[in-house]
Amino acid sequence: MNSVFQKLQPLAAALALAACGADNTGEPPLAGARIGGPFTLTDQNGKRVQDADFAGKYRIVYFGYTYCPDVCPTDLAKIGAAFRALEKQAPRTAAKIVPLFISVDPERDTPAQLKQYVGNFHPRLIGLTGTPQQVAQVAKAYAIAYMKQPTPSGYLMGHSEVAYLMGPDGKPITSLPLEKDPPAIVAELEHWVR
Repeated sequence: MNSVFQKLQPLAAALALAACGADNTGEPPLAGARIGGPFTLTDQNGKRVQDADFAGKYRIVYFGYTYCPDVCPTDLAKIGAAFRALEKQAPRTAAKIVPLFISVDPERDTPAQLKQYVGNFHPRLIGLTGTPQQVAQVAKAYAIAYMKQPTPSGYLMGHSEVAYLMGPDGKPITSLPLEKDPPAIVAELEHWVR
């Protein structure tokens, strides 16, 4: 059960280093990483969406699920607060970014469920879901591990905790510092979004 997460520990360590302590003056911390790729999913309005729909835009990509009791709402609240702050202080920069929330729980996260959920964090946050196969494909492309963990009342979804900043070409730039406060996330976005 933990083997998936153990295999991703080196990646997690690299992402942690990329987010805090990398030299942000030159090449992006995740330049050349094999993260990202084509996908076809369904948004919170029931519309079919492909990665190509976001070409030319920077993307914040976060994986989670709407029934998450703590980590996802905390992270999404930080991302939402950072995005609101960025819209006020650098509206042109904010306009170049599309925030995406990709569900790792397609069994429960229907478009209607996602629509209600993402609206709590930011009006521009796009919720995406799909078939179990589609979700598995996009999670693998983004180096995200997830698994169902039974509980007495149902189940939770264990999953990697990372928010990627992807470039307009769909290539990874950096991971956002979710362990810090919204101003730190804003600073990272202002640094890399041109």
